[in-house]
Amino acid sequence: MLFGKLLPRDGNFFEMFNEHGRLIAEGARAFTALIDNYADATLREKYAAEVDAAERAADKITAEVSRALHKTFITPIDREQIHGLINALDDVLDLLQDSAETLSLYDVKRLTEDVVRLGDLSRKCCERVQHAVSLLSRINEASVAEAALKTCEEIDRLESDADRVMRSAISGLFRDESIDTRELIKLKAVYEHLESITDRCEDVANLIEGVVLENS
Repeated sequence: MLFGKLLPRDGNFFEMFNEHGRLIAEGARAFTALIDNYADATLREKYAAEVDAAERAADKITAEVSRALHKTFITPIDREQIHGLINALDDVLDLLQDSAETLSLYDVKRLTEDVVRLGDLSRKCCERVQHAVSLLSRINEASVAEAALKTCEEIDRLESDADRVMRSAISGLFRDESIDTRELIKLKAVYEHLESITDRCEDVANLIEGVVLENS
């Protein structure tokens, strides 16, 4: 019994997940602000920097979770679930940063309504991810577990919406004979990056569903 009391426990994993989720939502809101203010170079740079700052802060949390896993013997959920979840969360912010960089590196001159729509869907997905993650520490409560699963279903629906928007947007690009070929290539890459953000959010949702079903 004494040995059990001396074993490192918990590791504050849920607190770290919550902070990572907060940064994801923060980065997503900064990215949509970048899109909304794309014509203003100063604001565009400001919001891109905010996305970068959120991504760097999240990387530190990911590393902290990895260190905690090595030091903690008794974890609140399965170790593989912790490892998979923090990496999936990190992928979301990486793609937000990649999308912001793609707009700059490809020197995209104008944004379409489809970019705005995909950006908005990505933001909504990220905000639902934050909410789902915030519930993990209380999934032993039936009502909380149900709320977490409902939020994961919402993320799945948003991902499906983003997939439909992306397919329609790319189809429109190739049907528009007036569009410059270089702009077509650039916008296609932007659409795919933005839709990938929702894909990664869905990955997080699937992992959370597994955690809830196994631990509630």
